[in-house]
Formats: sequence, structure tokens, C-alpha cells
Amino acid sequence: MGDKKALLYEGKAKQIYETGDPETVIVFFKDDATAFNAQKKGRVEQKGKMNNAITALVYEYLGKKGIETHFIEKLNNREQRVRKVSIVPLEVIVRNYAAGSMAKRLGVEEGVPCPETIFEICYKKDELGDPLINDHHAIFLGVASHEDLEMMYTLASRINDALKELFDRIDIILVDFKIELGKTTRNQIILADEISPDTCRLWDKKTLKKLDKDRFRRDLGEVTEAYVEIYERLKKVLEK
Repeated sequence: MGDKKALLYEGKAKQIYETGDPETVIVFFKDDATAFNAQKKGRVEQKGKMNNAITALVYEYLGKKGIETHFIEKLNNREQRVRKVSIVPLEVIVRNYAAGSMAKRLGVEEGVPCPETIFEICYKKDELGDPLINDHHAIFLGVASHEDLEMMYTLASRINDALKELFDRIDIILVDFKIELGKTTRNQIILADEISPDTCRLWDKKTLKKLDKDRFRRDLGEVTEAYVEIYERLKKVLEK
């Protein structure tokens, strides 16, 4: 399958290494934490370990639901082997409740349920602050076609349905989440990157306690504890 070789790319939360296999890469999960387009930076103990473990559990679950991802296998506490894909430079944000930037932008209270799922896209461009754009902008920029966007929204909707079902089983409200998608060598669009408390807003059903990256963003404390809590709950229902 190929061993870890040269560093190909380093992002805010992960490093990507090439392997002896041109079809696969190794992802290393870091403890670095950023927020507000990297204006706030820090480190969260065990974050990389927890996000690696959570993503592995969730991607295996999604695979059983017929949703194709780049995930191949978890190698150790910090690393996983994944299929090499060409990342589409768009983040798809899926919102089931108003929260975060959308609540602020629209002047609504956090926690208001969306009467129907809201899909947003952001242009992945650090120097521009990953701006919110629409489909027409994406086509203008040449980063996606009409067909690509239709496939992306369809896939995002399927992922949302599967994740809501999963998190409901562990008494968690899936408020919103963001995903990154990649194209395979056959031009197929599949789920890439990660699904974790870094990329999802996850609230406890009974207490509404935030168990996600907002604890870091908003200086709420107990950040590591929140990530561990999500992992432990998922492990109970997915590792039976």
C-alpha cells in the first residue's frame, strides 16, 4: 500500500504525505486549532487523536450507508490512509439549525430550526477568507460545473440524512456541518477531508451543551473533554 514519504501539503489541522502508491496518501491529524480564518490560533490536547478516531468511525458508517469517501483505513492514533483525490475548492455547508455565521449574518437567534435544510458554499481561498459565494460565482470561477454542483448538493443531502440518524442515536443535535469533496481519477465526486467536532456543530439534546469547536472559538473551556465525549458516544454505538 505504500509507506509515508514526503510531505505534500500542510493545512491548519492536518498534514498530507505521499506514499509509494500514487493512488493513496497518508493524513496526519494535528492538535493545532484555528478559528475565524486563522485569526485565532491555539492547540487542543488530544484533538488530532480524537478527530482521527471520530472521522474513521463516521466514514466507516457512511460507507455502510453507500456513501463513497476517500477513507481506506486508520493506521494509528494520528494517521489514516486515504484515496488521493483532487479537492474541489469549495466547502459545502449544511445547516439544520441557525447558528454561527449564518445566525449573525441574518440577525436570527441561534438554535432556530431551519424549515428546510440550507446549503451554502464557500470558495476555499485563504487569502480571501474563504468567502461565501453562490452557484453562479462557482461557475464563473471555473471551480465547478452545473453538473458538479448538482452532484455535490445531492451528496451533501445524503450525508446529512445519514449523520442526523447517527447523531440522533447518541442524543446529539446535528446543528450544521461543512464538508470538502474531491474528484477521483474517474472524475467521480466523493467525500474527503474529515467529519469531526472541528467541522460540525454538535449540541447535547438534553442540555444543549456545545460539544464541538465552538468551545475553542468562544473560549468556553473543556474543549478536549467535548471531543472525547463525542468519540466515546460514537464508539458505543458503532463499535458493537
